[in-house]
Amino acid sequence: MSESGAEAATVVVRGEATVEADPEIVLFAVSVRARAKDRREALANLAQRNEEFTAAVRSFGEAVERIETGEVTVFPELRRGRGRDERVRWYRGVLRSRLTIGDLAVVGELVSKLSEVELCVIEGPWWRLRPGSPVYREARVQAARAAVTRAGEYAEAVGGRLLSLLELADTGTAAPQRLSSFQVARGASSQEPGPDETPAVIELEPETQIIQAAVEARFTMSQPATLG
Repeated sequence: MSESGAEAATVVVRGEATVEADPEIVLFAVSVRARAKDRREALANLAQRNEEFTAAVRSFGEAVERIETGEVTVFPELRRGRGRDERVRWYRGVLRSRLTIGDLAVVGELVSKLSEVELCVIEGPWWRLRPGSPVYREARVQAARAAVTRAGEYAEAVGGRLLSLLELADTGTAAPQRLSSFQVARGASSQEPGPDETPAVIELEPETQIIQAAVEARFTMSQPATLG
């Protein structure tokens, strides 16, 4: 009951917040490939290039937080012809990996170094916050405060005041997905880079992360003395 003896009214609002932050990690998808007339040769070439790829990644030390092998495939490619003649033209091999990089300062140099590995395809970058980043909490807190502020403004607008919170529901915190990626590939070559040749470093600018949070809240408010 309010001070005037009238039953309390209810105000329902939605609180929203948008927080911008620098990314904390960056992800890449990398595949190394091989092709040969013989299955064993294709597999051996694939293993060798994967070793080169792994060595290049590990040379960056703790800057690369995680390297994960996602899939290995070795398959025959048949010649196109008439009838049922199944002749193998090539054996192809593909090994796909995922990289998680925590030191964003080395990203451009890493991409350049991996592009020197024969038949290596690099896809990315995908900039991200860490799953437990405090930025998510900041967005949720701002959304809850926005709900209280909005409810108070509505109550004041009609001559009442907030009394108590009845319900507070989290309707979600999300980072909008962005399609920011490129692909770098190097084909097989009989020429190796000269000793004085340094691969060009691609300068990559981190993409700002936009985190959105929203809550729905129900409050009781005092009945206004008069309306109108």
